Amino acid sequence: MPDRAWVRLPSGRRLDLLSPTPFDWTDADLATGLARTFRWGGHSAWPEPLSVAQHSLTVLALRRSRTRHRLTPVQELRELLHDADEGLINFDCISPLKPFLGEAFADLQARLSAAIATRYRLPSWTAEEKRAHKVVDVAAAAAEAVHVVGWTATEVRETLGIKAEVIAKDPLAVRYGDPPWRPWAPDVAAARFLEELTILQARV
Repeated sequence: MPDRAWVRLPSGRRLDLLSPTPFDWTDADLATGLARTFRWGGHSAWPEPLSVAQHSLTVLALRRSRTRHRLTPVQELRELLHDADEGLINFDCISPLKPFLGEAFADLQARLSAAIATRYRLPSWTAEEKRAHKVVDVAAAAAEAVHVVGWTATEVRETLGIKAEVIAKDPLAVRYGDPPWRPWAPDVAAARFLEELTILQARV
């Protein structure tokens, strides 16, 4: 049999991981994949692990709150989808492992990211936009490390090498009425991500 590099998604569609097209998944497939893909290797001080879907919404909320000028809908969509490739491959690699995966894995991620950018008509980051994104992405990581995984602020700085201040306020807690920083169940994360994705696409 020929090598199989495609996966069957919940919708029944087939996603060829080595040669993806923008039509290989539904929005619900993506939301489900991100809700079932876990950050921090799936480790958590809570009963549940933290999903990439919840992280993506956190990054979007932080970016909205820290910009002097209101983001455009397409900028917000790009923030929401910044880790979307991880939901299609169902893998969020922890940083220390990435150098060992090599160029082939990086190429696979690039192909998925290109298909996502085409599907959702995402423009390339400008240097300024990329810097602003990285600031909130790193801030979210620092907060997750402490409030979700259980690292201390000192360990975040000295062991993980993350220099961002550890924020105390969960930017999603008030909106959704959940305990601050508690990871959501996958079905809840998928529904909330899909709702935001649908709203933003309607505005673009």
